[in-house]
Amino acid sequence: MAKSPSPVRKAWRSLAVLGGILVVLVGLNVLGAVFSGAGWVPKLALDLEGGTQIILEPVVEGGQQVSQEQLDQAVGIIRQRIDAAGVSESEINTQGGQNVVVSIPGQPDEQTLQRIEASAKLEFRPVLLTGAPATDSVGGDAGSTPTPAPTPTPTEAPTPAPSPTNASDLAQVTPELQSAYDSFDCGSIDTSTPAPTDEPLITCSTDGTQKYLLGPVEVSGEDVANATSGVVQTQTGGSTGVWAVNLSFTGKGADEFGKVTARLTGLTAPQNQFGIVLDKQVISAPVAQAVITDGNAQITGSFTQETAKSLADQLKYGALPISFKVQSSDVISATLGSEQLRSGLIAGLIGLILVIGYSLVQYRTLGLVTVASLVVAAALTYLLVTFLSWREGYRLSWPESRASSWPSASPRTRSSCTSSASATSCATAAASRGPSRRAGSARGARCSHRTRSTSWLRPCSSPSRSAT
Repeated sequence: MAKSPSPVRKAWRSLAVLGGILVVLVGLNVLGAVFSGAGWVPKLALDLEGGTQIILEPVVEGGQQVSQEQLDQAVGIIRQRIDAAGVSESEINTQGGQNVVVSIPGQPDEQTLQRIEASAKLEFRPVLLTGAPATDSVGGDAGSTPTPAPTPTPTEAPTPAPSPTNASDLAQVTPELQSAYDSFDCGSIDTSTPAPTDEPLITCSTDGTQKYLLGPVEVSGEDVANATSGVVQTQTGGSTGVWAVNLSFTGKGADEFGKVTARLTGLTAPQNQFGIVLDKQVISAPVAQAVITDGNAQITGSFTQETAKSLADQLKYGALPISFKVQSSDVISATLGSEQLRSGLIAGLIGLILVIGYSLVQYRTLGLVTVASLVVAAALTYLLVTFLSWREGYRLSWPESRASSWPSASPRTRSSCTSSASATSCATAAASRGPSRRAGSARGARCSHRTRSTSWLRPCSSPSRSAT
């Protein structure tokens, strides 16, 4: 009969496992600091760190009143945009039944701010004229290359007809419109007001390298059901290494998009393109190479993983029921939160001293074991919370019951831990209560990139692996 391990052996085995866990956690945090720029201090939520508050004012055509349903839809989409950027513990709500208030902990990066402020409707418009050769297409093979289209000149525009027959008809290009297109400056785009949906639009690409004259809106961004990024696969399931954006429409959008591609495939460049417009700027302008009637298309081209995901996010979260302009953008602090935190730290320190003193008096030398266990438990908790903070976007915050006891506190009267030492204290005190990660209609707490890429669009004939 085999002998059972002695108590000493069991103790050493337990200590070895505990030490291994500590080493793994330290290693994971080191990797995060080296490769992801993560810090050694857990991230704090809005009530402990403060952050940035952006107030968005709705812009509607014809002086119409915005409805509560439109505001609620806008809040949901803006929350999805922020969640897609990996920003947790944000607050998005309405103010006075008119504005949308977005509060983000810490200092958000430029991409996150662009996701919030890029609030105009997403639109699909046919291309009438363009100032550069086309590099995108709809339909056909991902590796095919369209023939560049020459830059149109005023003399190449046909004589305008009294009434255009469709949205791609060059009869819309009047001499006045052609002159405005020729003299248009890409730096003069006003994104604060919505463009009429039933009139041509003169605009540029987001990087300002291409100029477009687009027809009226034919498909609304509200008809985009989903958009994801992934690697194009062959018919046998192999990977081509080409990144793409998979786009699907609602039933209504599929019918409208099918009619658009059926018309565009019979036209010559650049009229066989359609511009995807967000905030009055073209984020992509694929060429129609096939009729797509099932509502599923695939944009391919010179994408990287990052640019494909960025375009997919823009298509998926870009359609708001109304447009917004930034009314104000201010830095908010957490004064009341820091006062409560300071009181909690003092109370915790007094309690820790009493526990250590009692252990040493009662157990003498063996009391050091109790002290050591507290140190180990604190180290494990701190390292785990720090890892979850940079890897999953967790932020430490006060419990809801404590936060809800601040009814008189304005968002502008909160302050943050401003030094690395105090930030460490903030994290340690909050860690003793456990990480809190709020979710729901009032807060976004979920654990993506905004660039333009030339692209191709073709039918989704084979499955595509989702981007990570």
